[in-house]
Amino acid sequence: MLKILIADDHPVVRKGLKQILSEETDVELVGEARNDSEVLNLLRTHDWDAVVLDIAMPGRGGLELLTEMKRLFPKLPVLVLTMHPDDQYAMRAFKEGASGYMNKESPPEELVQAVRKILRGGKYVSSALAEKLATLISDEAQPHDNLSIREYQVMLLIASGKTVSAIAEEMSLSIKTISTYRTRILEKMRMTNNVELARYAMKHNLVQ
Repeated sequence: MLKILIADDHPVVRKGLKQILSEETDVELVGEARNDSEVLNLLRTHDWDAVVLDIAMPGRGGLELLTEMKRLFPKLPVLVLTMHPDDQYAMRAFKEGASGYMNKESPPEELVQAVRKILRGGKYVSSALAEKLATLISDEAQPHDNLSIREYQVMLLIASGKTVSAIAEEMSLSIKTISTYRTRILEKMRMTNNVELARYAMKHNLVQ
């Protein structure tokens, strides 16, 4: 019997995911975690067959949490869920050890299909995302590839038009910390302002 952990900070989302997975006859337990601390605590105290992870978790964020999870439990399959455009974080998620990547707007049956595939040791992506990833892999390295996970997250939020204070609140970090990230991002990207970042992100389809 399967034990699956859902990591998402939205109660409604967790409830919906839990209901979908609980309807499977071979699923014994569906656990819930609201933040990175709860995720790591549950991973240490229970044996899970798979984790369904929201990429926009509060605190350290889903990608950084994924990195830590795979460091501690390298064989644990993780399906990453996102509300972002399909290819925005996909490459980074797979580089950090994700077994699957799908959009939260996908139909319920696709979630079950994805979980079962990663449980069998496979990788799951939608056909549309697979085509995008193939294109990205064939392209030469881009300036944003040099950003850390957190820098990349901040860059996308800046490019989408959010202020430093709004980003700080969303990521549960100080305004000073976000400003420091912004400075590093501009240096690494060889840019001088947010407008250049926004143009770059739009050109490379990183934001819509």
